[in-house]
Amino acid sequence: MNKIMAVVLIIIFLFVSLAVVKGQQQAVGVKAGNWIEYNVSSTGAVPEAQDVTWAKITVLDVEGNAFHANVTVKAINGTISSDVRLFNFSAGNEQAWIIIPANLNPGQYFYDSSIGQNVTVQGQVQKNVAGANREITYTNTTERNKEWDKATGVYVASNDYLGNYTIHAQAYATNMWSPQILGLDVIVFYTIIVTVIVVVVIAVSVIILFWKKKKVSR
Repeated sequence: MNKIMAVVLIIIFLFVSLAVVKGQQQAVGVKAGNWIEYNVSSTGAVPEAQDVTWAKITVLDVEGNAFHANVTVKAINGTISSDVRLFNFSAGNEQAWIIIPANLNPGQYFYDSSIGQNVTVQGQVQKNVAGANREITYTNTTERNKEWDKATGVYVASNDYLGNYTIHAQAYATNMWSPQILGLDVIVFYTIIVTVIVVVVIAVSVIILFWKKKKVSR
């Protein structure tokens, strides 16, 4: 009886562990309407189709572990083009790692079906991205240096080494988080400033009124 119970507990533990790992590696951190913009530059013999100066990713819909995103780019000659891409974390489709599962910690990984192997998150740092302090994870390989916003899984900086040319991208604007001043959201910061001003004005008014009444009473 004890042996049967031990086997049952082991099976339950394995199922729970697999579910936790699967959830960690497939969690979608974006929602429909999210967008992020990048400044893009390149060096080397860049093909005309990839010689761009700006890019934007807009999430169109999310269903389970899959979603569509519209990727818009502006070429160096001013031409703007876009295409809709399918992401499916269950199938290992991260589209060159531009959006990966959210909240992965260093040592955890996601599966990339295009190369047929897991990609491990190597580290985590805090950086100011698009006006706010964010937890950033990263992975460096011989082909790609990628940084992601941990909470959403969206890449915020990259260097892609593609043969005889390199493409660099850096996020500068998004609606997925608010810009900050002194570590506070802009709205919160200005609300505090306005509140302090109002309190000071009221305090000064009360002091002046008290002083006038005291002067009259004399």
